[in-house]
Amino acid sequence: MRWTLKQEPEEHLVIPLAEALGVDPIIAGLLVQRGVTTFEEARRFFRPSLDELHDPWLMKDMKPAVERIEKAIANGENILVYGDYDVDGTTAVSLVSSYLMEDYDQVATYIPDRYAEGYGVSYQGIDFAADNDMTLIIALDCGIKAIEKVAYAKEKGIDFVICDHHRPGDTVPDAVAVLDAKQEDCAYPYKELCGCGVGFKLIQALGSRKGQGLTHFKPYLDLVAVAIGADIVPVTGENRILAFHGMKVLNSAPRPGLRALAARKKGKLTLTDAVFTIAPRINAAGRMKHGQHAVNLLTSDDINIAAQLAEDIEAYNSDRRQLDEEITECALEQIRLNREEERFTTVVYDEVWHKGVIGIVASRLTETYYRPTLVFTKSGEKLAASARSVKGFDVYNALEACKDHIEQFGGHKYAAGLTLLEEQYEDFKRKFEAVVAQTIDPQMLTPEIAVDARIALKDITPKLYRILKQFAPFGPGNLSPVFMAEGLKDAGSRAVGEKNKHLKFSVSQNGGKRIDGIGFSLGHKLDDIKTAKEFDAVFAIDENEWQGNVSLQLKVKDVRSKTE
Repeated sequence: MRWTLKQEPEEHLVIPLAEALGVDPIIAGLLVQRGVTTFEEARRFFRPSLDELHDPWLMKDMKPAVERIEKAIANGENILVYGDYDVDGTTAVSLVSSYLMEDYDQVATYIPDRYAEGYGVSYQGIDFAADNDMTLIIALDCGIKAIEKVAYAKEKGIDFVICDHHRPGDTVPDAVAVLDAKQEDCAYPYKELCGCGVGFKLIQALGSRKGQGLTHFKPYLDLVAVAIGADIVPVTGENRILAFHGMKVLNSAPRPGLRALAARKKGKLTLTDAVFTIAPRINAAGRMKHGQHAVNLLTSDDINIAAQLAEDIEAYNSDRRQLDEEITECALEQIRLNREEERFTTVVYDEVWHKGVIGIVASRLTETYYRPTLVFTKSGEKLAASARSVKGFDVYNALEACKDHIEQFGGHKYAAGLTLLEEQYEDFKRKFEAVVAQTIDPQMLTPEIAVDARIALKDITPKLYRILKQFAPFGPGNLSPVFMAEGLKDAGSRAVGEKNKHLKFSVSQNGGKRIDGIGFSLGHKLDDIKTAKEFDAVFAIDENEWQGNVSLQLKVKDVRSKTE
């Protein structure tokens, strides 16, 4: 594990900011690292305002998109709201369809079957629209590469409005409108919206034509916040504003479906809870059954119906967990048998693996071997794979370099999906290994902990933690601050949990303040800190509640004895 201490922010920026805000220089330093250097910038950071959202009309093609939807409504056309089967797609479909149906009922939703149709716009979905006299498809979280599909729809008299956030190819589909801020000629100021975020900008523009202000759209922000967390987009700029207010809605007045999904979680929900509690359950519908179940849940306005749908989805999630564990173990065994641990990449394949969990398995393998990873399975006549990457390495670019062996691919820097012909598998595998070997910095193959700042245990106070909590919502681009404390001494640490897997810390520094902590999966470090004269630790600061008592604790990520 590499520890990388971020560059210490310049004192001439930190001290004036600390004085202006009346905070500890530690807090001011963390703000400067996040690009916050003035009182006004700090106000916007800690109190994000919906008034600071960008004008949706700045997005390329927003005018033709809105005009085509308005025309469909005026003419009584049937509209199909189409989206991917993951969290971002199903929340986006739920958001846009719910908004349109506020005052127009000729709207249907469509989520492609993961197994029969695969990712994105499908011919089957277009045929469904044609068979049901639908003349407009609004595609969300997909469509930016659906050139042939959009042309096919046009032949059938069906128009497309595409709302996507994935990287475009050299050409974009011949749709009525393509909303995607990642287009080079799109002047929209913020480029990191998720698919549901683009859908939100669309309804914001539609509503502005009816005189609806931002207050009207607040109830939809719980969906946007969940999508932002689940899709691992940066929690910066406009995403931070949307996530901040979306979490307020999720905690105060969530839609029945989200309330039912989060029912088992006690206390205030955070964006991390959205990622690890709500998102896997929404995803489980598309992985194990059908993504339409998630849309049915998220659009339900009846808490009793929502509770039943959530119970069904909980069962799908339980099945998903079991499959995930079984396939991960099979994949690890395949890697061991093939002696592939020394490669620059991890690429595994079994035709019987469940397509719905290969993305999760890819993430598990990346955690174990920390390599750009692809997990393949059979999908009809072709092979389908989920790709995951390591910090700093762009797996999308690597796949681009292998496109001669790929039928179709799409995604992001750290996560992607692809299909290829079975006879291309071995050639692709060799090419992918060669591309990664030539382009990756070997340092990237060792997990990194980015440390924001050094801190003394005596400076960890309730006041400091109260302010740190206000840095939330946390996510890429605004991760929970990580600190390093040096010269620690053991004050009674012990291993806990099944097989002593975890480490319950008790440490002191300079004979002074003692503080407790927990280090998940760090039980093997116990002997090191017991025998070390002194050791260092990296950690986040957290709260521990036990029998009604709340105290600060360290959430330890790694320890290093002075002898290492």
